[in-house]
Amino acid sequence: MITLNVSTSIDDEAARFIGDGLDNYNVENAGPYNEEDLWIVARNGDGSVIGGLKGVSEYSWLFVAWLWIGAEHRKLGLGVQLLAKAEEIARQRGCLGIYLDSFTFQAPEFYKRQGYEEFGRIDNFPPGHSRVWLKKAL
Repeated sequence: MITLNVSTSIDDEAARFIGDGLDNYNVENAGPYNEEDLWIVARNGDGSVIGGLKGVSEYSWLFVAWLWIGAEHRKLGLGVQLLAKAEEIARQRGCLGIYLDSFTFQAPEFYKRQGYEEFGRIDNFPPGHSRVWLKKAL
């Protein structure tokens, strides 16, 4: 008999078992992930963090998970610099492209100005806004 247990957390062993099962299936069908993290941190003259980008490359694409700039440093070109550096690193890693997501209240128009194209959207996520996925071939 099969039972379904619903919870907000599970033990480490069960999580590892499920994750390893999915990873093994993916590698069998698509090859190794070749996963590598990427952090680009922007600091001002005194070494304080003023912004940054977090990404991960796998399967020959770089995913940008975070790009954030402190309010007082926005609209000065730092976002362009961070994204350009990520694209440079992605090329060095042999990536075919970069993809990311952004809420409509964040920066999808910024990414479009940098050559990214929308390839997916969920409206009312969060309510009154949309979540947008963008990509750029390298």
